[in-house]
Order: sequence, then C-alpha cells, then structure tokens
Amino acid sequence: MAKHPDVAIIGGGIIGLTSAYFLAKEGLSVAVYDQSDFGKEASWAGAGIIPPGNPDRAATPADKLRGIGSVRFPTFSAELRELTGIDNGYRLCGGIDFLEPEDRDVPTVWHAEGIAFERLTLAGAKRLEPLGEVEGEPHLLPACAQVRNPRHLRALITACDRVGVRLNANTGAEAWELGSNRITSVQLAGGERVIAGRFLLAAGAWSELLLRPLGHRPHVRPVLGQIALLKGPSCSRVLMLGKRYLVPRGDGLTLIGSTEEPEAGFEKRTTAAGVEELVAFARRTVLPLADATLETSWAGLRPGSPDGLPFIGNVPGWDNAFVACGHFRAGVQLSIGTAQAITELLTGKPTSVDLAAFALDRTPDTSTKSAFRS
Repeated sequence: MAKHPDVAIIGGGIIGLTSAYFLAKEGLSVAVYDQSDFGKEASWAGAGIIPPGNPDRAATPADKLRGIGSVRFPTFSAELRELTGIDNGYRLCGGIDFLEPEDRDVPTVWHAEGIAFERLTLAGAKRLEPLGEVEGEPHLLPACAQVRNPRHLRALITACDRVGVRLNANTGAEAWELGSNRITSVQLAGGERVIAGRFLLAAGAWSELLLRPLGHRPHVRPVLGQIALLKGPSCSRVLMLGKRYLVPRGDGLTLIGSTEEPEAGFEKRTTAAGVEELVAFARRTVLPLADATLETSWAGLRPGSPDGLPFIGNVPGWDNAFVACGHFRAGVQLSIGTAQAITELLTGKPTSVDLAAFALDRTPDTSTKSAFRS
C-alpha cells in the first residue's frame, strides 16, 4: 500500500469494513481506523436478520439497498468463506412477520416488489411454530435469512486483511485538518496525522461528533439496544413482532431482541429490567422457551437518524469527504448495498441506488412506508 491511502475510513463496523473490502477489490489502497476493536459496537449487537428483497422492483431507495443485500448475501458469504475459511452462519431459515394494523399496506409493497409471502391465520402460524401469546397478523416469508454477526465480522476483518486493507484498531479519530474545501488529514488519538486522498466517515453513533466540524449536524444519535441469548428448544424461523424479534440459531441458541432506548446516551450497558423484559417476551411468545436458560446478554449503541434512514454519499461543501452512517437497526441488511453504492461513488461509476434519499443535508421524511421494519 502507498504511504498515504487512497481512502481512509473512520469506523470499523460492518459498514466501514464492507466498504473497505469492496474498495480494495477495486484496486484502491484503503486504511480503516476504529476507536475500539473492529465491529464491537452496533454491528456486534445486531441480530443478523436478512429480509427478502428484489432490488429491481423495490419501491424506495432504502428497499433497493436492502434488496441488494438480500440478493448478494449468499454469494458474498461464500466468497468470504472461500477467502478466509470462516463460515459467517448465513442460512435461509424463513421468517414470520406479525404485522400490526398500521402495517396494513406492507403486503401491497411486498407484492409490488415481488417478495414471496403467504398470509397466515393464527392457527396456521401455530401449526408451523410452537407459538404462545402473539399479536398481529402473521405472514410467512420463505426467503427470510440470517447471518451470525460475530462470525460475519470475523470473516470481514480477515478478508480485509487478505486484500491489503490496513487495519488500525483502538485508533480513534480526534480532529480534521481542513483546507478551503478539502480535508487535508485526520489527527488520531495518539497524535498521528493521516493524509489520504479521500475520507469516508462510517463511525456509527459517533459520526455526529466528526460531522460538526464539517458544518453538518444531521442528528445521528446513539440508541441503546439490549439483546439476550437463550439456550433451549425453540422455533425454527425468525419471528418478527413489531420492534421485537426472535432469531433461532439452529444450534440450541435463540437470540432475543431488542430494547430501544434513545435516552441512554453513550452508556452501553445491560439492565436487569431490560433483560428480564426480553426473556419474558420470549417465554410467552414461543412455548418451548418457557424452560430455556439465559446464556448471556449484551448491548449495543445503534446509530439512529431523524427519519430512520442512513446518510450515504458526499459531505456537502467538501470535495474529498464522504459519509455512510445512521443505519440504526438495519446495518447488516443494508451493509452490502451501502458498500456497493460507496464503491461506485468513489470509483466514478453511476450509483445503483439514488443517493439523494440518503443525502446528509436532506429534509427528514418519516412518511415513506418501507417494506420491512428494521
């Protein structure tokens, strides 16, 4: 790699690492800097649900991003396994989404996108899964898949190393050095000054702190999410109930998520009340989990945005600054689409997704109906 990388990426979560891998495969020299260990924030804490999608028929740019991920995840997982020897746990397990009254238009969106689904009765859903107390109208989604976040991140880190990405963990960015309309360098916590051709800010919930000196305050904020892992017999499909979900891993473990606590600030911690709420939800939702034992619990700070959509693209006013942050609860499912769009943008190709919907200076719009609640 040249002394000064073509692209310096600030943030080594799933968005930063996937973008680094894609960019390096295009022949760019890339360096990634993270204030802690790679992927140990929101990326590590996610459930790894990969909803179905069809990018060619998606109604919104966000659904197109998701659709790209849905289509590419099987081959991308195989590529990572071939390169690194690490199985990221991707599997097509199917899912049941319990739609609430405000989601009554969602099946129309699915149909328009070409997503296979089947409306079920509650009795029909109970024939498929050992359900207890559930609310909402069940819809079977045969093409729903999952990936195991920690394994996927290990594969990504190893893959980045194999393609020549310079990985710098525990090396946070503290300040920009700015020219008239360019970032000239970034100063790291240890005092080192890094010069690069372009800079990509993908620091999740911490991105706001580095966007302010560039004149932007998009209000990316940390939203605490607690997750529990239970051991015992469970369901076989992903179950999605509003903001709650159960993800059976297929090895006797079931991931239960998640709380959503926007007032926690940057304090990443589990609470007895939060974990107890998740365990109680799981035990009343899936009957065999009534006797399950709590294996572990953890928390992550998800990067929320005012309208729930990420910020992807140029940083207005700066020729060599780019952003990919604010993916909230959908970082895994949007990671491939985001990395693809960033790579197209930085290599001068037309982007496969209209990035205007993700512009840093957009007016937030919460009225758009997405095909899936992330």
